[in-house]
Amino acid sequence: MKNLLLPLCFFIFSTLVFSQDVSIELFKDNFNQPLSLQHANDDRLFVVEKGGKVKIIQVNGTVNTTPYLDISAQITTNGERGLLGLAFHPNYANNGFFYVNYTDTNGDTQISRFSVDSNNPDLADFNSELPLISYDQPASNHNGGNLAFGPDGYLYIASGDGGGSGDPNDRGQDLIYPLGKILRIDVDNPTGGNNYGIPATNPFVGDPNALDEIWAYGLRNPWRFSFDFTENNIWIADVGQTSREEINRANITEAGLNYGWRCYEGTQPFNTQNCPPQSEMTFPLAEYTHTSGNCSISGGFVYRGSIYTDIYGLYFFADFCSGLIGTVDDAGNLVEHGTFTGSWVSFGEDVTKELYLLDLGGSIYKIKGDEIASTEDFSIENTLSMLPNPASENVSFSLNNEQLNSISLFDVRGRLIISEENIFNSEKTISISNLKSGIYFAKITSTKAQNIIKKLIVQ
Repeated sequence: MKNLLLPLCFFIFSTLVFSQDVSIELFKDNFNQPLSLQHANDDRLFVVEKGGKVKIIQVNGTVNTTPYLDISAQITTNGERGLLGLAFHPNYANNGFFYVNYTDTNGDTQISRFSVDSNNPDLADFNSELPLISYDQPASNHNGGNLAFGPDGYLYIASGDGGGSGDPNDRGQDLIYPLGKILRIDVDNPTGGNNYGIPATNPFVGDPNALDEIWAYGLRNPWRFSFDFTENNIWIADVGQTSREEINRANITEAGLNYGWRCYEGTQPFNTQNCPPQSEMTFPLAEYTHTSGNCSISGGFVYRGSIYTDIYGLYFFADFCSGLIGTVDDAGNLVEHGTFTGSWVSFGEDVTKELYLLDLGGSIYKIKGDEIASTEDFSIENTLSMLPNPASENVSFSLNNEQLNSISLFDVRGRLIISEENIFNSEKTISISNLKSGIYFAKITSTKAQNIIKKLIVQ
């Protein structure tokens, strides 16, 4: 258990700046209440609609007429219910597994695995559902719904406190409930008669007074969380009650953190009766108040794309009610970039780490920064050779009239896989025989500090 005592004054005087260096651009519209946007480690984008459909946007911008998945007949959609989350297995290219979080016809949460159709990569096998976890939802709100694979390969699941003003049953603090928690399971090694296993490093394994699946607790409604694979951090945006919206960050090694609800709403005491000492709570990295129409945070991602240099490394969030779009830097400084027309419910990432913002009204926007990467960053493009591509054993890089300084290979999650430094030669061959098939990105830097990022397909 991590003990963390943070003075409340830190948040009162934390930096709050107003800026307009972020803009949005319409990417695609005419969806029906889109709630999530995901990719399967390829160029396609998968749009999750609240009503139970998952639709594919192809790389050319067209939307497939037939949904990838349609489970609308087996879900409930009133309130905050519906098809709420989608996550593709890290090895989806080979096993075809993906996972959904939906509200069943009884109004309860169901986490299930499905498989892609063996004959059509743009269709799921509707009959392949494998139930993993289900739990009761006492109300139609605070159902959470997000799920994502972490850098450790485990599946993380967000669950709200189950509704009711002020968490009247204190489910967020009660470790016998899955509600008000982040759960973590091992989908690759099922044990104990379940269709999943329990990671040995889960904090309450073997505790008779706690669920083995719990990874973090004390959350009100962590509607959206995400992983920054560059830093191995999880970012959790937790929707507040009447006063504060909070943003939490932790390394994935920090299991068992108590984020304080219902004892605290953000940094403010809410109901501290029978609560643990403040020193056992983990307080937000950043928060904002319910002024100017703010009321419900939608968490996003840390921007790790390659187009905009000024927003690199910033965590993006938005407010559903006010239209606010904001960022938080590594030090916890929160910047408000203004209000934009839209009911922002979620962010998404494509395979190149560019960010998107979803409006419940049906539109998807691209997030844009102010500073586009210098044209010099791409001046070596016409002199660079990367062959073969696709490749399976080796890939060779060469520059005309210039020398290579470094070559770094990243997977689609942004993790550094191979690094070659101080090359000082115009040619370099790298072995990729140990890499799994899929899409990777090569960052090539010359001795003149010019660089470019190229997509590499490993067969």
